[in-house]
Amino acid sequence: MFRKFLLITTAVILLGVTAFYAFLYYATYSEGDRTGELIKFSSKGYIFKTWEGEISQGISGAQIFRFSVLDENAEVIQQLKDYQGQYVKISYIERYKTFPWWGDSNYFVIAVKTEKSPHLLK
Repeated sequence: MFRKFLLITTAVILLGVTAFYAFLYYATYSEGDRTGELIKFSSKGYIFKTWEGEISQGISGAQIFRFSVLDENAEVIQQLKDYQGQYVKISYIERYKTFPWWGDSNYFVIAVKTEKSPHLLK
């Protein structure tokens, strides 16, 4: 009797943990676009190396948008390296939580392109 209870309890816990991690992996909270000057993009971390970046959305750099990029998005990583210091438009998804091997931010960039800065004089 106790053995059956233990087996069922273990199965329920494993199913719950699996469902929780599947939810974190596949569910997104929001998605959108942001524009600004790409002021930082680097690979960092001791155990898990992740790609982290920042765009400045204000003239004085008072509004900073921090984001991460998954390793599987090699094209986006290369574009962000190339566009550093330029005005860019990034498309992102926001996740409820993140894993340590994904990055520090809940915002994950999925596409990037250069834009003309609205601050440039005509």
